Amino acid sequence: MWFKNLIFYRFTESQDYTQSQLESAFAEHLFQPCRSQELSRYGWVAPHSALDQQSVFSSQGAFLIAAQKEEKILPATVIKRKLNDRVAQIEQEQARKVYRKEQLQLKDEIILDLLPRAFSRYQQTFALIMPRAGFIAVDSSSHKRAEELLNLLRNSLSTLPVILPDVHHSPGVIMSQWLQQTASTPGFSCLEECELKDSQEEGGIIRIKGEDLHSNEIIAHLEAGKQVSKLALEWDSTLSFVLQDDLSLKRVKPSEELTQTLNEEASEDPLVRLDSDIARLAMEYQRLLPQLLDAFGGEIQRS
Repeated sequence: MWFKNLIFYRFTESQDYTQSQLESAFAEHLFQPCRSQELSRYGWVAPHSALDQQSVFSSQGAFLIAAQKEEKILPATVIKRKLNDRVAQIEQEQARKVYRKEQLQLKDEIILDLLPRAFSRYQQTFALIMPRAGFIAVDSSSHKRAEELLNLLRNSLSTLPVILPDVHHSPGVIMSQWLQQTASTPGFSCLEECELKDSQEEGGIIRIKGEDLHSNEIIAHLEAGKQVSKLALEWDSTLSFVLQDDLSLKRVKPSEELTQTLNEEASEDPLVRLDSDIARLAMEYQRLLPQLLDAFGGEIQRS
């Protein structure tokens, strides 16, 4: 399995986790379905269907984990319609006005009444803990979802000293220079997709796809003050992705060559294949992330 999106965090202190330590910490925070009067639940689940009740999968010193969220679906239009009907009924039967405070109470009662019959929506978020390299990688395009998983991990472990990496040079400025200079940093090559954003808040956004990113037209936009906010890159003929100016990665894909190699080496045993995939995933991320940070002047070390 390969993460489709990537938000990565840096440990600020060295960690020496073990699988048994993590599983023990997760035991009190395992996912449980919503009760009849609950809107949502969040907790740890097995990161692969073949793992049964195992909440952590370990391979070559890296740990694959997964959190699941259940949310009850209560359409706002349904709640509003029932509330309006109830308010109209009270005002007609009791010949009085229903004010805001009472309407809020009625709304809560309606939600509690609807919850036991509401459908559920489930969402899983995966993460790879790499203590030796000092990173946690979360498979998410949303910082909110990533932070939600980290908060659960922090609550489970009692502490989680991680931060988003900070670099010496602005990614937006450096990516803009790559297009202006028709060359990126060693190991990375520009593909044919980017997003340009005006430096002013009220400025527009230009999205380019399937074009030469070093064309005179794009250079003119950059010289006029626009800056790269997203850029499609290929790294080391291994992975392609769209790099955001906050250093998150979207639409991460292994190269055709790597995919073919993985398929040729794949075992029919799902756990053996998972072990191979996670070992390779961790190895590539532990090569990619330091190179990515170095491309923008390296990390700012915090005391």
